Amino acid sequence: MKILVTGGLGFIGSHTVVALIEKGYEVLIIDNLSNSSLSVLEGITRITSVTPHFTKLDIRDKIVLREYFEKHNDINGIIHFAASKAVGESVENPLLYYENNINSLVYLMQELKQLEHQNFIFSSSCTVYGQAEKLPVSEDAPVQPAESPYGNTKQIGEEIIRDTTQISPGMKAIALRYFNPIGAHPTTEIGELPIGVPQNLIPFITQTAIGKREKLSVFGNDYPTEDGTCIRDYIHVVDLAEAHVVALERLINSKNKTAFEVFNLGTGQGNSVLEVIQCFEKVTGQELAWEFADRREGDVVAAYAETTKANQDLGWKTKYTLADALKSAWQWELKLKNQNNS
Repeated sequence: MKILVTGGLGFIGSHTVVALIEKGYEVLIIDNLSNSSLSVLEGITRITSVTPHFTKLDIRDKIVLREYFEKHNDINGIIHFAASKAVGESVENPLLYYENNINSLVYLMQELKQLEHQNFIFSSSCTVYGQAEKLPVSEDAPVQPAESPYGNTKQIGEEIIRDTTQISPGMKAIALRYFNPIGAHPTTEIGELPIGVPQNLIPFITQTAIGKREKLSVFGNDYPTEDGTCIRDYIHVVDLAEAHVVALERLINSKNKTAFEVFNLGTGQGNSVLEVIQCFEKVTGQELAWEFADRREGDVVAAYAETTKANQDLGWKTKYTLADALKSAWQWELKLKNQNNS
């Protein structure tokens, strides 16, 4: 079966491509390389001994996208990652996020409607819950007003997919609401590769520990949590990637209960920023330079997943711990340093 992965050279996309190939799927990748690198394709090949078909393509270009689907009209499913994803940046540049995350989704779904096999996995986010009233957050939790334009694009994206599946016989879709993906592949051939200053906690931690950054800023120490810092549910990216394959197979095998389903993907365990720092120092032996900074606009206090639905309906559970994920992220950072030195 032929599966298209948009944003397939990104952090989560590349790990999912590996998981798909390992399950025997033929994978097509499109990526505009705005936040990724062709070197990731080489890493995928080293892990799997397969080089997926790659096309550099910006799915905001409707005409080019249509031409692509005319050539590849035998796709059995689409996993859609391609999107901008930094909360802080979205607050500063909302129009970029609406153009990149919404327009591209609409164009992609217009092409999906023309396919014989209309199976669609959407890379969504726990940001759709805003600051949830109850923790852990279940899929039944009300979708709150978004705390950031990024979160809003995920809410709107889900609504677009829900509306489209309702009037499209044969179209099946699952939105996977991630919590906080971290870590790297155990081979250290692929991992998180932020361009410029990292917008996410873990690459900023590893870059600070390796000496690329002078100091880690911990945004806010006055949140209503035990240590005053934000709480998140950190999930190993390999666990997350495997969930995409399971979700895709649910659609391919028509095991879905409705045309559009949503699942939380997390560990069910919340950790504060300070707990993450302490765990990183413990598993790596590195002492981290950090300081408190002002709160960052768009951040919620706490978010961690109720995972029962994913565990029972998808038959998927996480295998890796926070310590596993942080250790793999550090090994990836060390490899990047060795590559740069050589």
